[in-house]
Amino acid sequence: MTPQHPGPDRLRFGANYVPSSGWLYSWLDFDADTARRDFEDLAGLGLDHVRVFPIWPWIQPNRSLIRRQGIQDLLELIDVAAEFELGVAVDLLQGHLSSFDFLPSWVLTWHQRSVFTDELVRSGLAAYVDQVCRAVATRPNVFAVTLGNEVNNLWPANPTSAGACSDWAAELLATAKAAAPELLSLYSLYDAAWYEPDHPFHPVDAVELGDLTTVHSWVFNGVSALDRPLGRALGPATTSHADYLVELAAAGSADPGRPVWLQEVGAPQPDIPAAEAAGFARLMIEQVAPNPALWGVTWWCSHDIDRRLVDFPDREYDLGLFTVDHRRKPLADQLASSITELGKSRPVDRARPAIVCEVDLRTEPERRAEVAPGSAFHTAWVRLRQAGPLAIVPAHRAGDRAYLAARGIATVLPHPTTPEPAAT
Repeated sequence: MTPQHPGPDRLRFGANYVPSSGWLYSWLDFDADTARRDFEDLAGLGLDHVRVFPIWPWIQPNRSLIRRQGIQDLLELIDVAAEFELGVAVDLLQGHLSSFDFLPSWVLTWHQRSVFTDELVRSGLAAYVDQVCRAVATRPNVFAVTLGNEVNNLWPANPTSAGACSDWAAELLATAKAAAPELLSLYSLYDAAWYEPDHPFHPVDAVELGDLTTVHSWVFNGVSALDRPLGRALGPATTSHADYLVELAAAGSADPGRPVWLQEVGAPQPDIPAAEAAGFARLMIEQVAPNPALWGVTWWCSHDIDRRLVDFPDREYDLGLFTVDHRRKPLADQLASSITELGKSRPVDRARPAIVCEVDLRTEPERRAEVAPGSAFHTAWVRLRQAGPLAIVPAHRAGDRAYLAARGIATVLPHPTTPEPAAT
């Protein structure tokens, strides 16, 4: 299988893999047959890839010990995915998953070493990244490695600064690329990097580090609350948020052709009631698919979490496309339908209007609140987006014709000085 690298002609669709049995604790007693049954579920939807999550401290329990069996289990999972013609993206540093942090004891207890700033931790991580990348690069269905899942969730328990976390990411991405030059090397941040003024992880790193930009769209970050007073679970702020994040990412990149991977998007309850999940998936995909920057969509997640496992936030249990007993949800049926439809023809819009964003997220991260959900700019974008695809262009490039053409922008609208409410 040849991995598909960024390109405009075909969207990739996949799922973030959460095993149906035992959640990710299943790595402790890995069973290939369980994974085989799970991947059969996913392949039946027409998905082409999975994103998988080895747990860092279980592979590297000591700074000088990287367990070969842990890497071998990962390779066996990748081989099972290949049986179903599924590509694999491997997240390296877990790190943070579903509200839990997984860190090895050699950065905790009395050591108290920051993952981002301590030189010993960084050297240990570099060895881990190097060995895992070299191993997974031997499998032809692996197409990408990501440093970790939303690594900025590890702050502030692991103190850092903007400069330190930027250097950390650049250093480890270089290690990954040297070990596996044919794979996409990526950086994953949750959306505090885009919206919170004091957050030490900045948008410029998201759009410059790695081979493409990844975004994670979760409607509990505030957008669902904008629609809720109107009694609309599937209001315009909610259904368009993925497209909004893709646009912010595209506008923030110096390269007008840099692709954006919607690496996580899901339908969390109660923000999106279970009965509305399929409708959300349909509307969200309809709105984001025409975006010429979009590389692919990876749903969170493949399977529900067994409720016999305790202490997860309630919304985490029912995010799967399938139940723990492999029952296919209406949400999964809708995703399969959307994949089939877009496989016939992807409706890329290369003649969109755009609105100007006065905030330069590359150089003015302290102004991030001005583009956050509910801000005047976001409200105006949501209102105008209801008429059709709508780009975002930074003010300093609004007159750059070559840049606008490269982004598929036909016209630049006047700055929206008096935004109306987000919903009509």
